[in-house]
Amino acid sequence: MTVFWSVLLAVALARLAELIYARRNTQRLLAEGAREYGAGHYPVIVLLHAAWLASLAVFIPADTPVVPGLLVLFLLVQILRVWVLASLGRYWTTRIITLPGVALVRRGPYRFIRHPNYLVVVLEIALLPLCFGAWEIAVVFSLLNAAMLFWRIREENLALADRREIVQENHG
Repeated sequence: MTVFWSVLLAVALARLAELIYARRNTQRLLAEGAREYGAGHYPVIVLLHAAWLASLAVFIPADTPVVPGLLVLFLLVQILRVWVLASLGRYWTTRIITLPGVALVRRGPYRFIRHPNYLVVVLEIALLPLCFGAWEIAVVFSLLNAAMLFWRIREENLALADRREIVQENHG
């Protein structure tokens, strides 16, 4: 198996595992009284990410050499991804799910940035194609992802507004 297919397979399997983890967390949170916001755009997000992975598989020849420095950078971003997931723990989902009355997570990368998971996604969507010289895929999907994130972050900020006030009351 080539480096390209090994990396793509690893990324696809990791995303599948994350979807399973997210679904479990979503079901548990909803059972505890959480609400979902922005559900209408979720299928578009799934389609965007599936199309990104598919475009890599279709348009990058399997024997394309890897750019080692960019692959190392991509792997470092995966460490940030794990830090995000570990920091949110049972609250991490791929949907906008919020449990009223619960303070927002302020540990890990959430101490420094409001939406670190989206930073990870932005970096991944650009970096992985660039690891194999596919700058066109990086540009197209980065632009599509930027539009999606504009929509999603607006929805998420509205959904979390009440919980931000709880954090401010409890910590300041």
